[in-house]
Amino acid sequence: MNQVREHWGSRLGFILAAVGSAIGLGVLWKFPYTVGQNGGGLFLLMYIICTIAIGIPVFIGELMIGRRTQRAAVGAFSSLCQGQTAWKVAGWFGVIASFLIMSFYSVIAGWGMSYVLMSLTGFYQNVSETHIADVFQKLSHSGSITVFWHFLFTSITMGIVLSGVRKGIEFWSKIMTRALFAMLLLLFAYSATLPGFPKAAEFIFYPDFDRFQLSSALEALGLAFFTLSLGQGIMISYGSYMRDSSDIPQMAGIVGGSVIIVALLAAMTIFPVVFTFGLSPEAGTGMVFQTLPYLFAQMPGALVLSTLFFTLFVFTALTSSIPFIEVVATNLMELLGWRRQKAVLVTACATFLFGIPCALSSSGSLFAEWESIYGKTFIETVESLVFVWIVPLGGLFTSLFIGWVVERKISFEEFSEGESKKALWKLWHFAMRWVIPCVILLIILQKSGLIDVDALWK
Repeated sequence: MNQVREHWGSRLGFILAAVGSAIGLGVLWKFPYTVGQNGGGLFLLMYIICTIAIGIPVFIGELMIGRRTQRAAVGAFSSLCQGQTAWKVAGWFGVIASFLIMSFYSVIAGWGMSYVLMSLTGFYQNVSETHIADVFQKLSHSGSITVFWHFLFTSITMGIVLSGVRKGIEFWSKIMTRALFAMLLLLFAYSATLPGFPKAAEFIFYPDFDRFQLSSALEALGLAFFTLSLGQGIMISYGSYMRDSSDIPQMAGIVGGSVIIVALLAAMTIFPVVFTFGLSPEAGTGMVFQTLPYLFAQMPGALVLSTLFFTLFVFTALTSSIPFIEVVATNLMELLGWRRQKAVLVTACATFLFGIPCALSSSGSLFAEWESIYGKTFIETVESLVFVWIVPLGGLFTSLFIGWVVERKISFEEFSEGESKKALWKLWHFAMRWVIPCVILLIILQKSGLIDVDALWK
């Protein structure tokens, strides 16, 4: 049975909330170094193709499920499963993914908050690159400081979600997403003046076919899922707040296009700095916290640049952490009949508590033998579990559910609402039935180590 729900106050409100959710740390933190590690231009082309051909169709499907049922993930799958109750598991995959991601996401975002304060105090002045790199080591190994920032970031996110859809999520998404664009454009404009800008542009946009690997194409698809917030129950919840007159394919196209543009801007902001100082574009996750602060310190206006960048980092984290809390809380509201305040408080407290081992994973003060037993730190283990198994499986089940379980009449009606061409429905439905499940399954097999697509390619 459909429930009376809040709805987005405006079309722009939904777009900015969805774009803000998608443009998270996946774009600013994960996207640049993943592009670097996979050879630049050709990987970028693969990412754009995967976003358009695979990511946006799944995005459409998740919005459709939410709007049709006016329910969050678990309830949405239950409403459309035609008596096949096992499909509720697909909804739970989204809830679990959002819960686990929030537990370690807030730790990383908390480090970003710490770097805003550190930038304002000029921690990078008159010190060596080694010293700046060591600062991050000290921060990540300081359990008490990391837990403090983890708590603060979780509390801010909770405060926003407590206010509801229009007064909380939509209101703050409008402000933060616009501010995010403004800050990114300012940093991009500055990077465009650097000597390394032409080389960065060549690296990002020139396809080097000699470095092509099939595994890189699958990595691009996985990144497309991550940057569009798919397989996490987010867009099902956001779709449930949409009005019947909304044109879902058009909205999905706008959000997907915006994510691609922001990803390109992020890469063209970071890589000119890297190439200006002759560093490797293949630097890993340490690029943001260990390399960039040192590079900012070598530039005019270091205090402003560093502070602006890490403020942008926190804003991107915040716009995407909001739906993580919302997904879990909304499902609790529907399944247990809780009021929003209770559901949000319980969700925030639970993610904070589960995030404590993530915050302490580098300090060794909790689960000291974890890395020696499992081969990864606790936070790396949770991250791997989410992105190798839970999110891809959520996407696989969602595509199979839409393609094979949801009535064709329902999916046609939802797809055709608004002004989109109805002729596209057949192509979209074929992709959801056959193409997308096969490709996602291939990703799961590759990431889990069950197959080596590069060996098969050769």
